[in-house]
Amino acid sequence: MDGATPFTPHGKHLIAGEWVAGEATFTSEPAHGDAHDYSVGTPAHVEAAVTAAEEAFWTYGYTTREERAKFLNTIADEIEARGEQITAIGTSETGLPEVRLNGERGRTTGQLRMFADHILKGDYLDRRHDEALPDRQPLPRPDIKMVQRPIGPVAVFGASNFPLAFSTAGGDTAAALAAGCPVVVKGHSAHPGTGEIVADAIKAAVEKCGMPKGVFSLVQGGTRETGQTLVQHPLIKAVGFTGSLGGGRALFDLCAQRDEPIPFFGELGSVNPMFVLPEAAKARGEEIGKGWAGSLTMGAGQFCTNPGIAVVERGDAGDAFVAAAAEALKGVDAQTMLTDGIADAYKSGKDRFDGRNAVKPVLATESEGRTASPNLYETDADAYLQDHALGEEVFGPLGLVVRVSGPEEMTTLAKGFEGQLTATIHMDDGDTAVAKGLVPVLERKAGRLLVNGFPTGVEVCDAMVHGGPYPASTNFGATSVGTLSIRRFLRPVAYQNMPDAILPGDLA
Repeated sequence: MDGATPFTPHGKHLIAGEWVAGEATFTSEPAHGDAHDYSVGTPAHVEAAVTAAEEAFWTYGYTTREERAKFLNTIADEIEARGEQITAIGTSETGLPEVRLNGERGRTTGQLRMFADHILKGDYLDRRHDEALPDRQPLPRPDIKMVQRPIGPVAVFGASNFPLAFSTAGGDTAAALAAGCPVVVKGHSAHPGTGEIVADAIKAAVEKCGMPKGVFSLVQGGTRETGQTLVQHPLIKAVGFTGSLGGGRALFDLCAQRDEPIPFFGELGSVNPMFVLPEAAKARGEEIGKGWAGSLTMGAGQFCTNPGIAVVERGDAGDAFVAAAAEALKGVDAQTMLTDGIADAYKSGKDRFDGRNAVKPVLATESEGRTASPNLYETDADAYLQDHALGEEVFGPLGLVVRVSGPEEMTTLAKGFEGQLTATIHMDDGDTAVAKGLVPVLERKAGRLLVNGFPTGVEVCDAMVHGGPYPASTNFGATSVGTLSIRRFLRPVAYQNMPDAILPGDLA
């Protein structure tokens, strides 16, 4: 496909290999460029997509790992073939810069290829075999083999802040397809054109690889009823979600209330606290403050790993850290946010801080329209622990410094945090004893601990954990990034005294 040819969306859903329209439409709200009309997803579209996914599972769930690896690699090839078109419509819809979209596209195709390699190795199957012991006393032992098997059709909700890596062909979709599970994606209305062209790439891969047509469907943005219908459909066996705490919790509750409850793997929200230990603050507090400002404002602060809170001691070193961060933030221009709604929510979050006597503004700005300017506030540990609202995520470039009296109060504060995706420690050699006291607390609070770095930027690899205790995610034992994420869409099955002729191919 010629990447230089402009992509004009047709605004339809992809259901079981066919582009399907509907009666109602919505109009996209791009940051710049032309708006387009898209079909509104309905419960009827969901029903057709899920029914096709269930039918496809009887074939796709029993494909070989080699067949699925080829399919994943072909999806990546087809996305790369549309690279320029994807970047053009993605930047138009989201306002994200080209370099960001190009990098995110590389991450998306990299995830697909990573899972192709991962399933070929076979380690994820966790195969186990206890051989029969017919002469064992007092009772013989049967022959028992175990392997991980795909669970069935999976629902995936596209994310607003990652139109590629966490959306149509993002990590949830890649992991589910690698496991052998058909996928129905509920597209995000913030970037429907990006979702459509990526779905077209998957459709092409389905046809090239001879996969069942129902293995993938995209239902474009619709009403809440559409999302509710998807998670409550009796043929859906798990849900992957990245989004707000309120929306995710509502869907999680619906999954739990089903006649057959299913796992809801939701990534919901995190303030990702950063602890600047005393010796590090003295030696390089200004440097850390500048680095924090850069991480805080990266992508207009629209990352789930955005480090919204910094904890530092009172005193000159802490003052220097705050001053350096504020000075660096002053030099950051207003940035375009993903949607008008996200921009409005950012302004509301700032208003929440402005209305509290225990919170002091260090840098206060006003954001106009769909843009966001950075803001910085300061409070103390007592005020933070007494006001739950200070720990709620503000999606955007807003930072809160919490000042503490010393290491003991720092540990007390750490114990007061809710579940997080990440927690960061900045330390020098002289801080080792303090850090040792913090680590046992932080590992109970977060899925990923960092030292002397910043959490924005999630490496896609075997060891990565992108999840954490609630409310960071709804399943503390899972990750949505890295090869371990495939385990969300598998379940162990034991086969007792079963002849090789009828065992699954991965065990025979």
